Amino acid sequence: MTPLDAELAALRALAPAALAARFRTEFDREPRSKQPAWLLRRLAFKAQERRLGGLSEVARRRLEALIAEIELPFNQCDHVMSQRLTRARRRGDPLPGSTLTRVWRDRALVVRVLDSGFDFDGTVYKSLSAIAKVVTGTHWNGRLFFGLAGRGAQP
Repeated sequence: MTPLDAELAALRALAPAALAARFRTEFDREPRSKQPAWLLRRLAFKAQERRLGGLSEVARRRLEALIAEIELPFNQCDHVMSQRLTRARRRGDPLPGSTLTRVWRDRALVVRVLDSGFDFDGTVYKSLSAIAKVVTGTHWNGRLFFGLAGRGAQP
């Protein structure tokens, strides 16, 4: 076993609090995450760098030159929202223009799917669950109520 392998094995054996303390020692700052996997990766990289060497001087200078060339648009407010954001469609969502039907206690329910929601009895609702609650008086999963999903199905 190489000295690097031994050091990495010792790091893997440390408790999370000990990993965080070791990070503070190695990097002279607080870790941004206390997750053991994140701390272990950073400390293992540092150990490899210390034992095997880091970037060559040529690579370091080239990296610094590339970083200096990057132009970041600070303090520019040219990002203007031109339209309303819409949520992404989930797999299995009905397409706009579709019609959903369901019989509930001898009443035929007809719902039209719109771009911005669902039309039921002349009122636009944001979700199928809202329609199911209006019809039944109790909370329902709208996709389940209208037969778009089965119990235990993935959303």
